[in-house]
Amino acid sequence: MEKRCYGHASVARCSDCSGIFLTRADLGALVEAETDWHAHQLANTAALPRITTDMASPPPVAQRSRAFVETLFQA
Repeated sequence: MEKRCYGHASVARCSDCSGIFLTRADLGALVEAETDWHAHQLANTAALPRITTDMASPPPVAQRSRAFVETLFQA
């Protein structure tokens, strides 16, 4: 088992089956962190541009996580 700490939560991950193990309190801490993460994402949202026929394709954007919890379990 590999144990990691994420803020106030401790998560254990099995190296054989990749199972995630945590306590109820740790799950609550992750839910709160997820809620906070989403609350602060609204400020990072850009307004959609007006579409015109002379527009060029936008530059490629780095892939962003859809959720805070998703960032915890990336390899």
